[in-house]
Amino acid sequence: MIEAVVFDAYGTLFDVFSVEEACNNAFPGYGKQISEIWRQKQLEYTWLRALMRQYRNFEEVNRDSLKYTLNHLKLQYDDTTVETLLNAYLSLEHYPEVAEALHAFQPRKLAILSNGTTHMLTTVVQNAGLTSYFDQILSVDPLQTYKPEPQVYQLAVSTLGVAKEHILFVSSNGWDVAGSKAFGFTVGWINRQNKTTEELGVQPDHVVRNLLQLAEVISPK
Repeated sequence: MIEAVVFDAYGTLFDVFSVEEACNNAFPGYGKQISEIWRQKQLEYTWLRALMRQYRNFEEVNRDSLKYTLNHLKLQYDDTTVETLLNAYLSLEHYPEVAEALHAFQPRKLAILSNGTTHMLTTVVQNAGLTSYFDQILSVDPLQTYKPEPQVYQLAVSTLGVAKEHILFVSSNGWDVAGSKAFGFTVGWINRQNKTTEELGVQPDHVVRNLLQLAEVISPK
């Protein structure tokens, strides 16, 4: 029986590519390109820093990834431009079904488990008007590493006081799906873009196109 639902934040609840508008305002014609490279570098830098054991929090990783992107595209920028684009991450758009889906998952315990810092996560959740839905908002910061390290997923188990077998972990990121399933969670993959399943020896328990579909396939508590 599923007693708690734990959500990834970026790409699952919040559309990371909604920064495209801010990017395009700063660099007309480059919005899509910036948002895509920026996102890919974020992921690469979290994995690399975990492997190198050279932790920097996600606010710093986000900044480094953005600066790499602008340098890669040979765009001229100043500190004000960087700060403006970084602030766009605090007001990411949530996917349209999120509020209805979160309501449908209740009365189970609901939590976010993310690579983002506590400040980033609480702010984006508050700006989206979703704070009341969550029992916990968990950042990797206390552990000084990043998903898919098993100890990150254990943080949800320890904090919520629910056995991992009774937690549904929800992500749109294939690598996060694999990591959470290998850890032992029941896993729902929000495959919004019909992507190919990662070949990492594990499979998600549920594959759906959006969060509301997942809420509908999980039996009532």
